[in-house]
Amino acid sequence: MSLAIHQAQAPLEFIPPEFNPSVLRITQLLLPAWIRSQTIISQIEAENVKTLVKLVNEFQQKKIRFLLAFRHPQVEDPFSLGYLFSHIVPKVARQEGIKLNYPVHAHFMYDRGIPLWAGSHVGWYLSRMGGTPIQRGKADWTGLKSARNLFAEGNFPIGAAPEGATNGLSEIISPLEPGIAQLGFWCAEDLQKAGRSEQVFILPVGIKYSYVSPPWESIDKLLSELEEASGLPVDESGFDTALPQESLYPRLIRLAENLLTVMEDFYKRFYHHSSEVKTTEIETSDGNEAIATRLKALLNTALKVSEEYFDLLPKGNFNDRCRRVEQAGWNYIFREDLKDNKSLSIIEKRLADRVAEEANLRMWHMRLVESFVAVTGKYVREKPTAERFAETTLILWDVVARIKGGNPFKRPKLGKQKAKLTIGEPLSISDKFEDYKKNRKAARIAVGDFTNDLQKAMEGLI
Repeated sequence: MSLAIHQAQAPLEFIPPEFNPSVLRITQLLLPAWIRSQTIISQIEAENVKTLVKLVNEFQQKKIRFLLAFRHPQVEDPFSLGYLFSHIVPKVARQEGIKLNYPVHAHFMYDRGIPLWAGSHVGWYLSRMGGTPIQRGKADWTGLKSARNLFAEGNFPIGAAPEGATNGLSEIISPLEPGIAQLGFWCAEDLQKAGRSEQVFILPVGIKYSYVSPPWESIDKLLSELEEASGLPVDESGFDTALPQESLYPRLIRLAENLLTVMEDFYKRFYHHSSEVKTTEIETSDGNEAIATRLKALLNTALKVSEEYFDLLPKGNFNDRCRRVEQAGWNYIFREDLKDNKSLSIIEKRLADRVAEEANLRMWHMRLVESFVAVTGKYVREKPTAERFAETTLILWDVVARIKGGNPFKRPKLGKQKAKLTIGEPLSISDKFEDYKKNRKAARIAVGDFTNDLQKAMEGLI
């Protein structure tokens, strides 16, 4: 999310799900045309859809409850999933002679921050589509209670992205958050208390994008724009159409190294933080490993700048730390003491505005880390496809856009893509429930083990 926040505000209000069949019907009718005209997706296909059809059928017969845990590489994912449920699943059901009740749909969880940058009308729309919001990085008990209720009581299955956010990479999965497994066990618990016999499952779903035609010329053009913005000499010699990787890869590495050097100097000079990288580590590494080492140190430095301001300890992986910084920032911006506008004096309100503005600036460093959180330093080298070139170049574009103060959500369109959804095999929560309910320690272990199983299952779908 990229917002210019200059004022402290009252806490974000929960947007309750208010599913409206008419809104869904109109959406499903317009979806194919919308995808063709407004997105980079030209084709959507899916594998193992019979498994999803079977689960939807059993759900409608009240035999099971399930959550669809989907990969989240880019912002177009909801359109691909909407098409899966509204067009692909009904078609496969008819082919298999399975009668489904319509509409075929899923409730879903979404980030409460989306209506802040996309507009309040988006919050209205997501609510009418059966979505329920969650505030990332905190124990959002209102949001969790709503999601828990939809899982156990909703008229449709529920969908969620266990990675918590997009990472921009089709072939790397970020560490999964444990909340999905916890929701599953809560659902099993609620069903047992109600004397219901439904089994509970989590269904992993992979999403991968590939270009219809390799967009080497667009990648070349985007690299030139980034080189110019970075003060590097722009390579105008073009590239060998037979071996585009050979000319583009050195430029990609040079650009990455330049950005690292500039940002390392930025944090050392103005925030008095040096990236803690031993010279020997760089000297004994090849180019990619050196970049990966320096990048990890830089991300740690950027997060420290945010964490020190919010008085947070650097605990957990980069994703965990980003979420804690985000919530600390929200607490400074969306203030409980501003529910009643009369509770603060004019001076106190203006001071609150200063705090909100500075908190937003400090969160900027965390947003940089979010852009790079899944980057390994060897993603392109291992498999120099047009897709991996494009994804990495676009991540660099995201960072440059944030530095320039632009909107990182308005990414350049490098070419039309095909979306491929792969339905995995359902993982049973019910089979692990007896272990989960023994005691609190057993519950924590069960949630952690299931999250690891889900991570492996989703990685297996790539």
